[in-house]
Amino acid sequence: QVQLRESGGGSVQAGGSLRLSCVDSGDTFSDYNIGWFRQQSGKDREFVAAVGQSGTVREYEESVRGRCTALRNNVANTAYLYLNNLKPEDTAVYYCAAEPGLLLTTDKTAYDYWGQGTQVTVSS
Repeated sequence: QVQLRESGGGSVQAGGSLRLSCVDSGDTFSDYNIGWFRQQSGKDREFVAAVGQSGTVREYEESVRGRCTALRNNVANTAYLYLNNLKPEDTAVYYCAAEPGLLLTTDKTAYDYWGQGTQVTVSS
């Protein structure tokens, strides 16, 4: 069973950085790809980044590529999302999610397990 919990959100000024963490309290973390999604107020949840089971394969949404790094530590059952040069339009609730497929996917419907989300607020 996968149980995810995010942390690390907060309020920063534009240009600032945050590190989001996603901890799995289960014992099968390395069997899952980890995706990061965000949901802005009044909008659908959208893909941000994903990291494969071994950590070597990653994918990013175009608007965050170059400003965002998705990593994972399978020994610690933790995934990380580093957000740099944050912009006001990055303001959203950020979620991590787990998906057992062999290939990374940006499709949120493919992800079986979700955390509760962590708020990121970027002021100009």
